[in-house]
Amino acid sequence: MTRLLTVIFTVAAIAASTGLAKADEEFNPLLQLFGGGARSGAGPIPRTTVSYPNNYAPGTIVVDTKERRLYLVQNNSQALRYGIGVGRDGFRWGGVHRITAKKEWPAWTPPAQMLRRRPDLPRHMVGGPDNPLGARAMYLGSTLYRIHGSNEPETIGQAVSSGCFRMVNDDVIDLYNRVQIGATVIVKN
Repeated sequence: MTRLLTVIFTVAAIAASTGLAKADEEFNPLLQLFGGGARSGAGPIPRTTVSYPNNYAPGTIVVDTKERRLYLVQNNSQALRYGIGVGRDGFRWGGVHRITAKKEWPAWTPPAQMLRRRPDLPRHMVGGPDNPLGARAMYLGSTLYRIHGSNEPETIGQAVSSGCFRMVNDDVIDLYNRVQIGATVIVKN
């Protein structure tokens, strides 16, 4: 079984990285297997285009922690709206940052303060379907915070993280493919 999952994961990673598996265009059983949605906008909170009057430049990301939504600003007062999981009480924050790095199937090293709270966590985890960062991660400034996927899609719409913003894998892949390093991220708390 482990060998089969390794083969499936490898095929999924290659397909996603080469564009063969377009999560935003069609049913993608590989993403479903690894915690993503079954089709465009699938998940606990469907991705949708909404009216979003604002003064932000297209490509700006606005995170509304109270709504538990992330908006990718488009032209003509429109935005793509995604459901997100946010920081639990005591871990929410606000401010302006830029995306400084983007990674596919990122590795995860829990910070020291998280390990003090949760000594049961691994000290390091390679990227893959069991990794809590999910399929993609976008790093915010020089902080430890990220916009990332999740291996627990049922937590989207909840306040459960240590300050990061989590999305279903289908949505984080869609966002990852739309934004550039240097994009502004505005976090409203």
